[in-house]
Amino acid sequence: MDAQEKLSRREQILQSLAMMLENDPGARITTAALAKHVGVSEAALYRHFPSKARMFEGLIAFIEDTVFSRINIITGSDANAMKQCEQILTLLLAFVEKNPGMARILTGDALSGETDRLRLRINQFFERLETQLKQIMRTAEQSEGLRTELPGGATANLMLACAEGRIRQFVRSEFKIRPTINWTDQWSVIAVAAAR
Repeated sequence: MDAQEKLSRREQILQSLAMMLENDPGARITTAALAKHVGVSEAALYRHFPSKARMFEGLIAFIEDTVFSRINIITGSDANAMKQCEQILTLLLAFVEKNPGMARILTGDALSGETDRLRLRINQFFERLETQLKQIMRTAEQSEGLRTELPGGATANLMLACAEGRIRQFVRSEFKIRPTINWTDQWSVIAVAAAR
């Protein structure tokens, strides 16, 4: 098998895992079920990934790469701080809406019973996201004269907590309550309440 075929099989395994997370909300994914879904043996799965945890890490890496590459574009724009924060959180919500299986990973729902390092990696994802929001707020205090009701760090935390709550609600509703529904109106309230 050449490198291209191996890469495509790896991608096929990850896509199948994401699809199973979406199609079976709340279900624990076994390697046997995943192998059946992909149409290969369990041994074939392990030729591409040494463990199920590595498969989840592949999905987490996809989430990180997708979200943070777009955040870099947003923070490089000329938009003001509150607009950048809105765009980042809207990006996150739209991403999970389009990738419901990934929402289960971000909430930890799909990681129950898996290795602690996966949950730690998700925690780091959200910490990095919050740090990005804090940095935007700090920069805006200096460059835009932005003043918020709460300190910038607490404001960033509140913004992210709202988005995380929307993701949790999406998973809890088995993907029926879309995270972007009413988000524009809700963001308007958050932005007005945050800024003085």
